[in-house]
Order: sequence, then C-alpha cells, then structure tokens
Amino acid sequence: MSAGKYAVFGHPIAHSLSPQIHQAFAKQFGLEVDYRTIDAAPEAFEAAVRAFFADGGHGANVTLPHKTAAFALADERSEAAQRAGSANVLTRLPDGRIAAHNTDGDGMVRDLTDRHQLDLRGHDALLLGAGGAAHGVAWSLLDAGVNTLTIVNRTPEAADALADAIGDPARAHTRYWEDLDDLGSFDLIVNATSAGVLGKSLNLPFGFVGVRATCYDLSYGKSAADFLGWARAANARYVVDGLGMLVETAADAFELWHGKRPDTEPVYQTLRRQYG
Repeated sequence: MSAGKYAVFGHPIAHSLSPQIHQAFAKQFGLEVDYRTIDAAPEAFEAAVRAFFADGGHGANVTLPHKTAAFALADERSEAAQRAGSANVLTRLPDGRIAAHNTDGDGMVRDLTDRHQLDLRGHDALLLGAGGAAHGVAWSLLDAGVNTLTIVNRTPEAADALADAIGDPARAHTRYWEDLDDLGSFDLIVNATSAGVLGKSLNLPFGFVGVRATCYDLSYGKSAADFLGWARAANARYVVDGLGMLVETAADAFELWHGKRPDTEPVYQTLRRQYG
C-alpha cells in the first residue's frame, strides 16, 4: 500500500538515517513510502519545502540547520514547537497549509526513561548549549520531573533567553561557561551543543559529574564521540548517545503522518549493531 511522499531536509543531509528508519517503520505495517533526502542550503530551504509539498509531499523531517526556519514558515504550530521556537516535523494539512511540530524533547525523554530505564525525577540537570537543540529538549526535561535545570552556553545571552522563555527561575537558571569548574555536581548532563557536529572539543572539567550521573549527547556516531569519551573518563554511571532519540522522534513523526505507532526497539537495535 502506497503511503505518499516524505523527505528529510538538512544541509548536509546525505548521512541521514531517517530514510532507513522510516522504511523500517513502514515495513511493520505493509506500507510503501517514498522517503528521500533533500539537501537545501539555508537560503533555498523555504522554496525547497514549498516545492516539495506543492509536488504532492505529505510530510517532512527537518534537521540542522533548518529547524528555526521550519518553524517560521509554518501556518500552524503545535505547543511543543511553540515552546521550542523550532520544528523538526512539517506536515501538509488537507487544506494545503503547513503544520509544524517538535518531537525532540519527547523523543529524548522516552529514550532515557523507557529504553534505558532511567528515572529523571528529582535530578539536578546541566544543559550544555542554548541553541535550537537545547530549546527542543529543555521543557521536556522539566516535564519529566528534573528538580533543577542549569543552562550553560558560550554566549550567555542565549542561555538567559532560554531560561527567560521557560519562565521558572526556581527550577531553570543560567550560569557562565567560565564557571564550569565551580558549578558543583549534577545527576544528568545533556550535551546540546554543536561542538561534536563541527568536530570541536568542549574541554569539559570532570568535577560536575556526580557519582551516579547520566551523560547524554543529543547526537550520535562520530559527532558524539568526544563527549561520550569525556563522560567515560569522568566515570559517569550511564553514558548514552542520541541514536535512540533519533529513532523515537522519527516514530512520533511516523505516527503523526500515518496514524500508526511503530515498534521502535527492533529498529533501534538494528541501527545500534550497524553504528555501534
């Protein structure tokens, strides 16, 4: 059964696992999906998206560096997208308008709590970064019950803007990057920076890794290698990359588009065997 045309937009995008994931999900339901990668430079993104939907496209995933632009071009936005100010899923509505959604935060929390069986309630969390990726997960961490969320970014104004948007100073606050050595310890450290993607090292101190800390990188593969290596050297109890988050966010998009919830675990295990 044909299920329409879908795509993932990014720049670059050839490395994306999204086509493989969505094909695997579709196979569970006997569906045939036309799912492709579309490489669009930032200045060409909106035109490329509108051309895709005008040509019969039904849904699109969106990755770096387009999530903010995806939010801006949409005619309708979910609450999660509005909170994050960015979108990783676009859907063509029956009347031709485009709806935006953000599944990043829910996907990350589900990966941590369901797949890795980690209870986030009462945790003191450190969020590294304050860009689109951080915006996508910050509210979900608070919804999952973390006690406090300390946001640190190399540009402090961006961290302050995220904390202000959350609007809960008793739980979400900022510190300066220069203060990393003096922040104390945390139960959960989330790397939402683009350092790994850009091939840069964060040069983080070990001191804020608590004795039972979980260190989580939103990226996976080579992009996560430096942070995960640091976490293991710091003796973090749990060290997790974002591969499971990628699969979970894809499942949310698949359900939005097809009305069916796929089984994520076999797809995750296949990718884990492939990519380590």
